[in-house]
Amino acid sequence: MSIVPVSLTAYQADFDGFSQALGASFERYGFAVISDCDLPAEVIDRALASARAFFDLPEATKRAYVAPGGGGQRGYTPFGVETAKGADHYDLKEFWHVGRQLPEGHPYRAIYGDNLWPSEVPDFRANLIALYDGLEALGHRLLRAIARHLNLADDFFEATVKDGDSILRLLHYPPVPADAGGVRAGAHEDINTITLLLGAEEAGLEVLDRRNGQWLAINPPPGALVVNIGDMLQRLTNGVLPSTTHRVVNPAPERRGFSRYSTPFFLHFAPDYLIRTLPSCITPERPDAYPDPITARDFLLRRLREIKLV
Repeated sequence: MSIVPVSLTAYQADFDGFSQALGASFERYGFAVISDCDLPAEVIDRALASARAFFDLPEATKRAYVAPGGGGQRGYTPFGVETAKGADHYDLKEFWHVGRQLPEGHPYRAIYGDNLWPSEVPDFRANLIALYDGLEALGHRLLRAIARHLNLADDFFEATVKDGDSILRLLHYPPVPADAGGVRAGAHEDINTITLLLGAEEAGLEVLDRRNGQWLAINPPPGALVVNIGDMLQRLTNGVLPSTTHRVVNPAPERRGFSRYSTPFFLHFAPDYLIRTLPSCITPERPDAYPDPITARDFLLRRLREIKLV
């Protein structure tokens, strides 16, 4: 069994049909596979080349870009830090975060902090901002489809995510020794609104099928995008759109010597957006599971503490 891709070409040709197919995949799996994406390949390739170049730098050089006290939300987070909620062993990964660029005087700038840029990698900043902007624009289009599926105004989410704390993560999973004590990414749910993930060259992503408790491997076709619901949107929709547990398992023996790279884009609500259950998602059969509203910022900080980033 696999998740049937939804073609982005239908977005213009049949927006209703696209929205319902996308929403149905989210309701069933918490995940969707979007084929025929129009994000230029050269934007993706340049960003991945910059990511590889950074992770190839000496450890001491990379650690110079750790942002103390920032909860890993900007710059470099070394191998052996992030730990899935409830896990006993850290994830086998290192990563870099690029966040939103805000002008001087913007009220959110003090909350987010500033990006760091490694001087050792030419064009790193330009290449990563191009990918950030492309994925954010695509994410906003998908939110319009999600709004249509939920019978909301198509532009419902525009104000909720305006200047939100969205993050582009460059992930490097190094080669895995046979006696590794953990996995590349322990079972977890994402914190944010929706996550957009470009297909990785190496396999490993698995989604927990809530209906049968089995793990489902996600191997999107070339040029496709994997999108999943985060905990913030699950709260807002009272679980109509579920945030599904997923993980990245260690490779088969013949692939242990290969690194895995991926670039998830975590699209976030604005920090002061109050996540309050949508009335249309509350029914006698589905009572409100989240009766206490919480701001997106407070929810994020609570979850960052749970995964040991703050």
